[in-house]
Amino acid sequence: MCGRYYVDDDTAKEIEKMVREVDGKLKKERRGDICPSQSAAVVTGKKPHLTAEEMIWGFPQYQKSGLLINARAETVLERKMFRESVLHRRCMIPARSFYEWDPDRNKVTFQSENQSILYMAGFYNQFRGEDRFIILTAEANASVKPVHHRMPLLLDRKEVEDWIYDDTFLEFALHKNQPRLRRVQEYEQISLFSI
Repeated sequence: MCGRYYVDDDTAKEIEKMVREVDGKLKKERRGDICPSQSAAVVTGKKPHLTAEEMIWGFPQYQKSGLLINARAETVLERKMFRESVLHRRCMIPARSFYEWDPDRNKVTFQSENQSILYMAGFYNQFRGEDRFIILTAEANASVKPVHHRMPLLLDRKEVEDWIYDDTFLEFALHKNQPRLRRVQEYEQISLFSI
């Protein structure tokens, strides 16, 4: 699962390098933690070239309150609510890092080991006149599994355009191996009995 991520100035600079057009609202883009229901920068292929725009994180649930913020890569094509979006409206969500909480409720940060930012795969749709996005998740790899069983579906920088534009890349991306991540924990409980 990905329930919160972090955006900083380096993330914004990387977006500007990557795209031809940046939505004017993004010049004042939110920095810091991004939570569900907030707006954030996403990279889309709505035009023949990559563009960055602001969207709201989460699809409204039908017949329930709350938001759907993630979709499982393994089943996204089977889910009626997600199928058309992932087939035709893919996007990339840039982040410096994402967070999970360990079983003791300690915040754990995950960052790329070899890229300045994370490129999270997602898709979007329009609800009541607003563009909204969802982050795809995959089964956690060895670097995330001790903390959580799911993680964002991550792309390499060179895969972003393929993810957004190339329909033949979709099936590969949904089942690709996830990269190792660096784990940073602000606080870690030490047991007196393990010393």
